[in-house]
Amino acid sequence: MTMLNYKHLHYFWVVAKEGSIAKASERLHITPQTISGQLSRLEENLGVKLFVKSGRNIEITETGRLVLNYTDEIFSLGSELEQMLQNEPEERPQLFRVGIADVVPKSIAQGILLPVLQTRKPTRLICKETGLDTLLADLAVHRLDLVIADRPIPSTVSTRGFNHKLGECSISFFAKESIINRFNGDFPQCLSGMPMLLPTRGTQLRSDIDQWISKTRIHPKIVAEFDDSALMKSFGQKAAGVFIAPTVLRKEVEDQYNVKSIGEVSEIKEAFYAISVERRVTNAITATVIKAANNMLFN
Repeated sequence: MTMLNYKHLHYFWVVAKEGSIAKASERLHITPQTISGQLSRLEENLGVKLFVKSGRNIEITETGRLVLNYTDEIFSLGSELEQMLQNEPEERPQLFRVGIADVVPKSIAQGILLPVLQTRKPTRLICKETGLDTLLADLAVHRLDLVIADRPIPSTVSTRGFNHKLGECSISFFAKESIINRFNGDFPQCLSGMPMLLPTRGTQLRSDIDQWISKTRIHPKIVAEFDDSALMKSFGQKAAGVFIAPTVLRKEVEDQYNVKSIGEVSEIKEAFYAISVERRVTNAITATVIKAANNMLFN
């Protein structure tokens, strides 16, 4: 296998960013002929076409865009390395990369991760939020140190990792005063006929809520479903409907969104997990996250 030439890769990166060989030539102070030749050698070594001609200009190919995504990360890490080496040894922060499943409430994620920035050793926290499957794939190749999720590793995922339960809490229902004034009866029967905002289907939490609604024989009017719990709360703040949040966040939700808690459902539990590649946690920062969540957030 041919060793990747990073000088050629840098030429490709500049051309892709500038949009033309001519502009890249001005930026790099290298002749267009030299850049064109180096690009051809890079394409030959990789066995793919990175650009195609479009009249007098060139356009990046789909494969080229994929290569560009990786190249962005390569040179970003290179820049980060230079900055780190310029610092005094005692000032160099330890990087801690965390993936947060997009269904985890942001306030919960903040509470879990805030202790990372309060450790004695300088630490730079890097957070990535997306779907759990993508995060687990990044964890497997060590692009992440930890994943925060609302469930353990699914049985359908082949990623090797270990689940560390951070804790669980019940959920509560919240609403604006204007909606509460329309209630008939006590909780939860008062929810019948009321507009309701819920998490999207496909999550354990939504499944548990649906079962509870069926069991209690109430008939709310589901008007919207959300992947993003913060967006759901924002709609609730505008009196779009009754919404849910972890009970542990009750005071924060009431104060931030100017709503009132109308009832707690202790039989519906929302659990949170830290997923790592190690069974026995030896990483000091990961241990801090787990201990803080166990002792403070979910105690």
